[in-house]
Amino acid sequence: MERQVQVRAKDCCEYCQLPQSASALTFHLDHVIAQHHGGKTTLGNLALSCPHCNSHKGSNIATYSYTTLKKNLVPLYNPRRHRWTKHFTWNGPRLVGLTAIGRATIHVLAMNSLEVVELREALIAEGD
Repeated sequence: MERQVQVRAKDCCEYCQLPQSASALTFHLDHVIAQHHGGKTTLGNLALSCPHCNSHKGSNIATYSYTTLKKNLVPLYNPRRHRWTKHFTWNGPRLVGLTAIGRATIHVLAMNSLEVVELREALIAEGD
């Protein structure tokens, strides 16, 4: 099943799109819905995740959004249910959330942390 997930993801993190080849660390099989939330170990609930995204996501499936006067519970991006391009776009090496789901996911997974942005800058400079 691991190889099927890698092939489907084209060997890239399904959250931040980092290629496996750009990491010295092995990517993880993430349970999109964590097992302790009832998620199963099935192809339909697994995503390829870089160590950075995986460690920040943990078992989170949602977070609060404070962009309005009222706080709302917003689900995190689900690679099995959502289209990446609907929720995210690039501004150079930085990810921009196009929707509440995208913004929440960028925040929780710390997808624009300094070390991640610097790695993306280096990849862009190399032409990857």
